[in-house]
Amino acid sequence: MRVWRAELSKLVSLPSVWVAVAVGLLIPSIIAGITASAARTAIARGREAAAGIDTGYQELAFGVIGVIILGVVAISSEYFTESEDSGGGRQITTTLTAVPSRLRLLLAKASAVAAASAALSVGAAIVTMTVVQSMLGEYAPALSGQDIPRLLGVVCYWALTALLSFGITVLVRHGILPLAVLIANTSVVSVTYLLTRLTPLANYLPDMAGIRMFIRDLQDSSADIAPLVGGLVMAAWTAALLAVAAFVFCRRDA
Repeated sequence: MRVWRAELSKLVSLPSVWVAVAVGLLIPSIIAGITASAARTAIARGREAAAGIDTGYQELAFGVIGVIILGVVAISSEYFTESEDSGGGRQITTTLTAVPSRLRLLLAKASAVAAASAALSVGAAIVTMTVVQSMLGEYAPALSGQDIPRLLGVVCYWALTALLSFGITVLVRHGILPLAVLIANTSVVSVTYLLTRLTPLANYLPDMAGIRMFIRDLQDSSADIAPLVGGLVMAAWTAALLAVAAFVFCRRDA
């Protein structure tokens, strides 16, 4: 627990993490505001009957950019080379001196990332759904008890995405490549989605399976995956990647 608290404190002290928090909160809420405003106008003019069932949830899928940044910088910051005045070393050397057990250190870091990502997802969900309800007014989809599992799915999706980002960064020991690839796949061109057009098996890639936990309207999907199954598939991918990352981290030189 002491190591976990230390890693959580270290995570909070990173300036990049606060950028991640801002991104995670602002991106889904801003996109939700824009889409809800357009939907309200269309509904008022009679071009739409009601807002979609995934209103707000689709925007939260984009918000994972925030936890991608968080998961990456949590470990990549350890490999930054310090200035000459500080000795020119890397933080990972100091960290391993304080916590010699590499597996214990990695578990503490991963747990801190998961906790911070879950907390950020809760905040993002509250802000985004509030924006949707405020912008759509009487046209907003009514929130009910059925939304609780979907919102829990958002939390799981964000936390697992952060851990996937964390695991990949442990393997490559650099933040730029994971950030570029993962953010591009989330926001610009989803390679995993394009792969689903080629083979139904691509629906079982972690992000495509995990999104089933809270997105319901996937009419063009080539596979019917239940929310629980999607969550389990994403969790299995995450566990496998973290296991490989832990093995490599414990075996190689710092």
